[in-house]
Amino acid sequence: MRKRKRALRLWAMLLAVLTASISAGLIFSERGSAEHTEAAGNDWDSLCEAEYETTAGDAVPLDGAAEIRAERLPTRWYAGDYGKKPTVRRQGSDGTCWAFAAVSALEATLLPEQHLVFSADHMSRKNAFTVDLDEGGDSLMAMAYLSGWQGPVTEAEDPYGDGVSPDGLAPAVHVQEMQLFESAKTGTIKTAVRKYGAVQTSLYMKRSETAFYYNEKTRAYYCPDEQTPNHDVVILGWDDDYSRFLFSETPERDGAFICQNTWEDGFGEDGIFYVSYANPNIAKSCVCYTRIESADNYARIYQYDDCGWQGRQGYADESCWCANVYTAVGAERTDMPDERRSAVSGTGSADGTDDSPNGADSGEQLAAVGFYAVGPDTAYELYLVHDFQDAADFSEREYLQSGKLKNAGYYTVDLDAPQPLSAGERFAVAVKLTTPGTDDPVAVEYRADEYTQKVTTEGKESYLSQYGERWENTQKRFGTNVCLKAYTR
Repeated sequence: MRKRKRALRLWAMLLAVLTASISAGLIFSERGSAEHTEAAGNDWDSLCEAEYETTAGDAVPLDGAAEIRAERLPTRWYAGDYGKKPTVRRQGSDGTCWAFAAVSALEATLLPEQHLVFSADHMSRKNAFTVDLDEGGDSLMAMAYLSGWQGPVTEAEDPYGDGVSPDGLAPAVHVQEMQLFESAKTGTIKTAVRKYGAVQTSLYMKRSETAFYYNEKTRAYYCPDEQTPNHDVVILGWDDDYSRFLFSETPERDGAFICQNTWEDGFGEDGIFYVSYANPNIAKSCVCYTRIESADNYARIYQYDDCGWQGRQGYADESCWCANVYTAVGAERTDMPDERRSAVSGTGSADGTDDSPNGADSGEQLAAVGFYAVGPDTAYELYLVHDFQDAADFSEREYLQSGKLKNAGYYTVDLDAPQPLSAGERFAVAVKLTTPGTDDPVAVEYRADEYTQKVTTEGKESYLSQYGERWENTQKRFGTNVCLKAYTR
């Protein structure tokens, strides 16, 4: 994991559009530190004393009232006791802990019903970022890779340590929801781990300093000082009775998270070690993979944001409208060669190409919409514009449905009534987002730093609007792509 340097924030972009931005009331906000996002929220805290009875790998939201049982969580719970311990891997000298933690959390979530070992090599090499293995990464990079169906692929397809990663590998599953929270209480993390089996988190750990903070005999880690998190691990459980006297330095209370690391064989017991609840650096930023589905859940994804959430935009208001315009590809031909069928089934384009065998009757339906909630309690309204020509057509938008999201993260909202699309039709998906406590509720992608040099706005069409009346093209005016995906069947 690395601390991505953004000292200059967005000044290069702001200098280019300063006058226009001020007159429009539009503000930019970077996505936050490398550790994770801003204002992810702690809405799971209210559930910390509830026990969930669920099957491993399901996707029932944590706020589902039907799942709550009036029992306290046990004093000790460990995913390994329930067949949910992921495979232990070693990252070697590369800065790939973020990728290992992500794929391990995915694996734990699916266990024991499914045992898929995912490739950290593919996530760290075949993402959309310009990052070398030794430079590290962060959980938002993993979220961009997963939400964009760039992966995950299996370890068997792309093993770690051979120095190569094959092209053309298809994801083994589709990750459709990832919830974020930061500075969470212990009970919040327990609830998430209990429900899904694992939580990816950052903390401060340096191998050269383990002699100071790590008790090798008891496999206990405690750093009493506030430090910038620089390493990712997976929380697999907890033990409230783990004695504070088992640590090299004595914290003020008993209790520890049960974590899995990716260091050499001599660290921990089969990768497992204990981190004190009192450690000030753990669980400041966490991600939980809460909806993992088969790779045939949707036929196609339309998207512009391969690098995902890099910044936020808005109009100095907690509400903002955003939209992306795509061209419906249409139903794929059953007589196509396999390689051509795969290309048509991939990311949608906006070039107006008609690949449908049936002309206007494409057989394709808009089935779901995906976007980021940049903070807790985000409310959304979904709309669709058929036969989009220009921004004036937003006045003809059709209301689809609405809802509210308790936690920050990436979400896929399935439509109650899928909408038919004609082959070659330009259609616009629009969302009104309202996120309390923020002035810029829309997640956007842009060329933010040396790690996002592949970002381009060419051939893409995104819009922002303060009230849903006057719309601005974000590529032309601000150099950003709105993080808003469309899924079809």
